Amino acid sequence: MKTEIVLHDIATSEEAVVYAATAHIEAPNWSPCGGFLVVNAGGQVFRIDLDAPNQLHLIDTGPIKSCNNDHGISPDGHSLMISDSPGRGTSVIYHLPITGGTPQRVTPLAPSYWHGWSPDGARIAYVGRRDGIFHICTSALDGTDEVILTRGPGHRDGPDYSPDGAWIWFNSDHHGQGADLWRMRTDGSDLQQMTDDTRVNWFPHPSPDGETVLYLAYPAGTTGHPADLPVELRLMDAQGGNIRTIAAFNGGQGSINVPCWHPGGRRFAYARYPKS
Repeated sequence: MKTEIVLHDIATSEEAVVYAATAHIEAPNWSPCGGFLVVNAGGQVFRIDLDAPNQLHLIDTGPIKSCNNDHGISPDGHSLMISDSPGRGTSVIYHLPITGGTPQRVTPLAPSYWHGWSPDGARIAYVGRRDGIFHICTSALDGTDEVILTRGPGHRDGPDYSPDGAWIWFNSDHHGQGADLWRMRTDGSDLQQMTDDTRVNWFPHPSPDGETVLYLAYPAGTTGHPADLPVELRLMDAQGGNIRTIAAFNGGQGSINVPCWHPGGRRFAYARYPKS
């Protein structure tokens, strides 16, 4: 599968490809300093320096060699959370320096898939299958004080904090329809449905100024979150509504699984998978 890592400018709609390869590359995070991206490929994580694009620089993760596309950089830019999946349903979250090093296990329970870091850097949000159901969870950085925020059946995914730390956004099909976007308070209260249309909506990411939310929209009827479909990136107001499509391409799983905004909020990064 061909991959292009793209930087998209919200104001101008201009796009720049900063990495292209025949390998499958996923899930660009944009660093808080604005100078590099973190991506995953082949079970490892890499840095793309934006002043010298189209090169992958390995981030040493020690014995962890089965990283999936759920990783992210701490708000202070010093640390990295990764999720390691040596087998189906085995994903565990680890913590290590952004420069690489020996990962420290965070979540005692599997599967757990990292997705968001609280703005104060004190907690993480992730998806955990608990009692057979995929819930939105949070914990301290060392994995203690796990709190399961959602209730009942359904599949939830993609939790990300609003920049003021007041909300956690996520996607869920617990209402018996294709996935829609939801938000709730960080204690799980005040659950609000934010989309209600025929698309299958995944991976919401609030902008750094808190004004808008970027998300991935699959065609109606899509099951799960496959990697190779005609999809759209859409932007909506953080209070709901004013939804507009800002990019259409071949992609899906791996395109924006994790936080991807530039710290200034004008641009974001995503992965697309052009047809040969």
